[in-house]
Amino acid sequence: MARNSNRWSAEVTRNSDALTLEKGVFSKRSSREIALSLKRSAERSNRRKSTPFRSAMSMLTFYVNRMGKNLSQGRRKVLERAKSDLRAAFAKGR
Repeated sequence: MARNSNRWSAEVTRNSDALTLEKGVFSKRSSREIALSLKRSAERSNRRKSTPFRSAMSMLTFYVNRMGKNLSQGRRKVLERAKSDLRAAFAKGR
């Protein structure tokens, strides 16, 4: 993987042991739909090296961080709510 590339995150997404996500998961309008989609993907994955919850939360956090300043305030709110919904879907208290 070429570290000097501006798109290192795309390379990580393509070639890592990351989850295989449902198409358009991060463009869904509902934070609950996003959370449930990530949960399904994490539970079905044979490539993950951690628990389904950690894998799903890591993927969501990776996406938010990768989008950075390009993420609108409204979209960021939906994705941050998806974190809470993901905790609820996995029955994790916080």
